[in-house]
Amino acid sequence: MMKRLLKAKIIIPSLALITLVSFMAPTERYFEIAKNLDIFATLFKEVNAYYVDEVDPDKMIETGIDAMLGSLDPYTSYIPEDEIENFRTMTTGQYAGIGAMIGRVGDKTLITMPYEGFPAFKSGLRIGDELININGHDVEGKSVSEVSLLLKGQARTDVDVTVKRYGEEKPLDFHIKREKITVDNVRYSGLVSEGVGYIKLEDFTTEAGKEVAHAVESLKESGAKSIILDLRSNPGGLLSEAVNVSNVFIDKHKEVVSTKGKVTDWNKSYKTLNSPVDTEIPLVVLTNGGSASAAEIVSGVIQDYDRGILIGTRTFGKGLVQTTRPLSYNAQLKVTTAKYYIPSGRCIQALDYAHRNDDGSVSKFADSLKTEFKTTSGRVVYDGQGLDPDIKIDHEYYAPITMSLVTKGLVFNYATQYAAEHNAPANAKNFQLSDSDYDQFKKWLSDKNYDYTTKVEKEIDALEESSKEEKYYEDIHKQLMDLKTKVKHNKELDLETFQDEIAQALEVEIAARYFYQKGEIEASFRNDEDVQKAISVLNDSQKYKSILAGTN
Repeated sequence: MMKRLLKAKIIIPSLALITLVSFMAPTERYFEIAKNLDIFATLFKEVNAYYVDEVDPDKMIETGIDAMLGSLDPYTSYIPEDEIENFRTMTTGQYAGIGAMIGRVGDKTLITMPYEGFPAFKSGLRIGDELININGHDVEGKSVSEVSLLLKGQARTDVDVTVKRYGEEKPLDFHIKREKITVDNVRYSGLVSEGVGYIKLEDFTTEAGKEVAHAVESLKESGAKSIILDLRSNPGGLLSEAVNVSNVFIDKHKEVVSTKGKVTDWNKSYKTLNSPVDTEIPLVVLTNGGSASAAEIVSGVIQDYDRGILIGTRTFGKGLVQTTRPLSYNAQLKVTTAKYYIPSGRCIQALDYAHRNDDGSVSKFADSLKTEFKTTSGRVVYDGQGLDPDIKIDHEYYAPITMSLVTKGLVFNYATQYAAEHNAPANAKNFQLSDSDYDQFKKWLSDKNYDYTTKVEKEIDALEESSKEEKYYEDIHKQLMDLKTKVKHNKELDLETFQDEIAQALEVEIAARYFYQKGEIEASFRNDEDVQKAISVLNDSQKYKSILAGTN
């Protein structure tokens, strides 16, 4: 209690000091700020003194701060001292731990990917191992973040991990020494077909530019005559690394991005500083709705300078820049300070946070407000909507049965069992399940729960509810029942109908058991529409050039 009251005393005088200083400011705006800070300080004091139950000052203040910043945009946020380490991990890609991804599958916390070369991998932990105890702490019932926290710690300290493994009667104990873990930005690079190199860039943390440069050089030495840069589901990161990655493919002293905000002294134009690796090699950038921020800057630079072709779906549309500012007591504020503009002059911000709807929701910029811009060769592009790819791919979604098998962890669990009972294939790219393998999977599913509802079934249920509300149910009851009977899914039949896509999901998951991240990616190439389209375009130089010239 004494500690909490002390925290409250620290906060309130600080606010009072701000109030005093603010009152001395001459403008009406500063008076309003001072008045509201004074109201907040006195309100907090009264609640702390008289609320029926004891209050936690830290929690109350943080809740208030989060609500206040949440009214601005999703990227402006408060980072208390105890979360600084996680924030640093996000921006640098570095942390101290065992070097493994963990996740929840069903009611179990499992190793989902040990990073090759790091402690978890070197100690012998495998994908599918169920974590049951960490340093004497039973992990049952703990969240993934709580388990992750137990695994992390200071570099060169020990952690004891106990797991259950498929095929082993007794739990296995591992004594692991934590290390400083630096997660690579380039998750994979290799030849996806003859003469076509592929780079999967996951993040834009420190060294992203150097990693991409090294990957391009290595691929060219291996015979690559063209490059696919995969930025799908890349959430972005450091603005400086967006410049560095762009610099791999465009000349020195070229503008990559400019920023404009309230503080005009902070407005800046960012240009490439180094000699490029290759400005001529044919290039395709893969994008989707998860490509955001720095990933969009790079994609936009490639498109605006007609340096390469974008394939996939429209990007996220985040054209806002964040800056971190220090606060008292080692906390930090991550605040949106500017919008960024790519070389054609467009800002690709899609959501208008400055003008919220009455219910607090945010709308996209209206089509009527979009402005036309042009690339170097004169191709027309637009702002305010993310980036539209030069070649749009209409993806088919998983069938409900496939989604159910994946989300319920059945594909994951069967892959673990399969790998324990079969020798490794020669490679991941050519790995395919035979019909007899698939039959074994169907038998394994016989006692598993993976029920699901199709979209048509949901729509019929909605129609039934509407007919009851509008008093038509008795009139159409028989027809509804007949329709339900006709469209009701049959799991056995669906397993046959959607065998190809279910088998594909299994093949990717199984390949990861043998070849880890590399296998997971390589096994997906064969059925990846974006990758296959990129290969096709890169192998057709005439089509590639016509798209860049805007004559296609």
